[in-house]
Parts: sequence; structure tokens; C-alpha cells
Amino acid sequence: MSSAISPDGHVIVVRNPGTGEPLGEVEAMDAERVASVADAALEGQRAMAAMPAHQRADLLREVARLMEDEAESLAVLLAGENGKPLPQTRGEVEAAIRIFRGYAGEATRLFGRQIPLDAVPGLERHLAVTMREPLGVVAALVPFNYPVELYAHKAAAALAAGNAVVVQPPSRCPLALLRVAGLVELAGAPRHAHQIVTGGVEVSRALAESPGIAAVSLTGSTAAGREIARLGSATLKKVFLELGGNDALIVCDDADVEAAAQAVVLGRLARGNGQICCAVKRVYVQDGIHDAFVESLLGQTAKLTVGDQLLESTDVGPLIAEEAAERVEAAVGRLVRDGARLVAGGGRRAAFVDPAVLVDVPVSSDAFAEEIFGPVAPVARFTDPLDAVRMANESPYGLHAAVFTRDVSRAFTLARLLDVGGVVINGSTALRAENLPFGGTKDTGGYREGLHETVLDFTRQKTMVLMGAFG
Repeated sequence: MSSAISPDGHVIVVRNPGTGEPLGEVEAMDAERVASVADAALEGQRAMAAMPAHQRADLLREVARLMEDEAESLAVLLAGENGKPLPQTRGEVEAAIRIFRGYAGEATRLFGRQIPLDAVPGLERHLAVTMREPLGVVAALVPFNYPVELYAHKAAAALAAGNAVVVQPPSRCPLALLRVAGLVELAGAPRHAHQIVTGGVEVSRALAESPGIAAVSLTGSTAAGREIARLGSATLKKVFLELGGNDALIVCDDADVEAAAQAVVLGRLARGNGQICCAVKRVYVQDGIHDAFVESLLGQTAKLTVGDQLLESTDVGPLIAEEAAERVEAAVGRLVRDGARLVAGGGRRAAFVDPAVLVDVPVSSDAFAEEIFGPVAPVARFTDPLDAVRMANESPYGLHAAVFTRDVSRAFTLARLLDVGGVVINGSTALRAENLPFGGTKDTGGYREGLHETVLDFTRQKTMVLMGAFG
């Protein structure tokens, strides 16, 4: 396993999920400790709010520069504690650097508005303008799968808007974010404007309940999102939720079969060890090309290398913990018991799972409807593309979907019918560009996170009216 709480309950031992080697220890904070951090953050927030926009932008650019200087060591540290292959953690750190620079620009573009009061009879002589102000203290609850990148979206946005931020890193892989926190301090962030709280569920609950926290931003499971929303409602704080997904990829009979199979391999089996909310989790293939698609998928899957995440040649590393691998193994077993055929992979060794491909998957299987968080590609058939859309929409989740077809009209027709937050045409669902709104519908949470959205969400509008401004 990748972390364990010591018998005294005050220390979390962080381990390499593949080898079990201890990598470090962090404090398992209690509610009282979290409360003191939240109280101190109010001081940091006042300092951030008083900082001119150009200085906030400079701060974020300096953080990006310092991260760039340590990019390789951060990537190695993250791979060691998280399990993703090193080339992928390099990409994650690079994305986080871009995100900090992107929010540096957004810090100087928090525009207000002039609202024409002459639209209302009797108010023609008055002037109304709005301005944006920070919310206060933002709590950022970060998941284990892409911790550095998703941290950047939350923390950089909060600071860009003049808030203080309290970050809860994932308990199983907090070390890279602790190092980044040191870089934020080195960059010159005001005292208590950027703080880290470490621990598990108790920490998350304390942040959601704290009266000093103005907003909570969570990327995590739907169950966790519901609980955070419930706890946060007592103090009427804003809650921003990006939750689970069970993304469908629809392959029509006129699709590029090789490209569609590659989208499943790169968008599910060989990225993030399958532990991505927007990964391809359900594959629907039209009858006419089903066999050719499966043949290509099996051929590409056979070339994947499973092993040590710190080796450049590794495609799939260990899952975040052995318990996570056990859950994936159990889900594959349920699919087989429900009638699916396992045609590749599926074996488990501790936290490692061999990339699995299943065919003849019954769409009525409860395991097919669930989010399997690991390198598993279940393939089902369809005859009519509209049936594929219907089956995709039956999921309680609605993050991303993908459609493979050479017919542009068909592509946009199906995309319009899919009840999701984003549709990728002729590509994998596992796509996230920082300047696009990212989020979903239904149990995925309804929130959109991205450079242009999040910084605005972390502000509030104030209206000011000057009576008699026009003589």
C-alpha cells in the first residue's frame, strides 16, 4: 500500500505503491489543527486582497519559474509516490506550470461592468458599475490521480483572484505538493496565504464545516462530493464539485478502426494507470467493425509494458494502492460472471493490474455501469448509433464522451444528443486542456473548471451606484 496511519494516529507514512518503500511521513492533522490553519488563513487572505493584480500575477509567474527549475525532481517524486509512469508525471508537472502562468494572466483580467441604468424608467441619470472581489479563504481538496495539475487549477486560481488557499493534498501522495508549497513560499506569497493541511477524511470534514472557509473546491468521488456539499451547506459556503465519470466511447462503422483502438489504449489503459475521471471507461462498437476493432485493440494492448513507474520504458505502473487494484480485479470478475469474456490481461500482482480487455459485455451489468478506476476496457456492441447514445446516457455520470466517425453531420448530431459536459470527436475522452471548461452533468457535479471559469468562480461581484452621475 502507498500510505498507512501509524498506531498513534498522528503520522501518515507515504510509500511507493509498487515497492512499498517508505518515502516520507506527514502529519495526520485533527479538526482542531485544521481550525487553527483556517483561522490563520484569514490573515493571509487580507494580504492577498490588498495585493495589486500585477503583483499577484508576478507571484504566480515566479511560482511557475521555480517549478520549472525543479520540474524533473518534482516529476520523479510524484511518480514514486503516485505510481504513474515517469514520462506521464513529467507531463503533469509541465501542465501545472502552464496553469500557473495562465492564471497569472487571468489575475489582470478580472473585469467589472458598467450597467446601463437608463434601461429602468426613473434611473436615467445614475451610473452603476460592478467590480470583482475575492471570496475569502478557499479550501482546495485534491485527488490522488493528478494531484499537481489539479492542485494548480485550484490554488493558482484562488491566489489570482486575491484569496487565500488551504490545500488538502491526497493522503497517499502528498509529498510533491508539499514541495510545491515550499516553492510558493519561496516565491514570496504572503504569510498564511497558501497553507497545506495533511490527513484524511477528518481534515476534509473540518474544512467543509469551518465557518472561516468561504468556498470548497473538490475533485473526487461522487460520494465525497455529496458529503462535502452537505457539510458546507451549514455555513452557506460555495461548493465547487468535479466528481466521478463513466465516459463512453462510441465507434461507428465508418470510423478509423486503428485510431479508435489507439484512443482506448492511450485514453484508458496506458494513461494514469487507468485512474482518470475522464478516461475511456465504456466502449460501444458498431457491429460492422466490431471484430476488426477488437483485433486492433488487442494488438496494441499486447505491446504495453507493466512495471516500475520510474523506468522510461514503462507504460502502466502500479495503482495507487493494493486495495485499489483489488477493487479493479473484483470489478473484472463481476463483468465475467455477468457474461463478458476476458480476452486480455486482468491479472493482479499486489498493486499492479495487467491492462484488461473484455468483449461481449452485457450492457445491463451493474459492473459496466460503475466507474472502474483502473486499466480496464470493456467493449459492447451496438447496431444503431442512436442506441449507443441511449446506452451512454443511461449512466448516472456525464463527464465526457467520444464519437469516432468520418461523417461530420453524424458526429455533431450524436454529440448534441449526449448528456455530458464535453464530447471529443475522433479522439479519446481523456482530454483536458487548461483553457477549456472541464466538468460534467448529473452525478459528475455540474461544475466547470478552467482558466477562464475558475478565477471568476473564486470572486464575488459588488455593485456600486453613483446617484446623479449624469446632470
